[in-house]
Amino acid sequence: MLWIEYQIEQSGHNFKVKGDWEGEVMGIDANGSEKDYWLYKPGDVFRVTEDGWLCKIHEKDGVPKE
Repeated sequence: MLWIEYQIEQSGHNFKVKGDWEGEVMGIDANGSEKDYWLYKPGDVFRVTEDGWLCKIHEKDGVPKE
């Protein structure tokens, strides 16, 4: 999937991907209902590879991903 037309807001070492409405990239539709796809959700943990990919290693429940 290719996500386009988003902004990245940075504050110190932290950053946030912003869509057209709050929660868009976290699976919330414009009307507030849940979508069946998302870029990330609260509690997700990522590691960054040498070529810049963010790879999910943990989800909200703390279960490691392969």
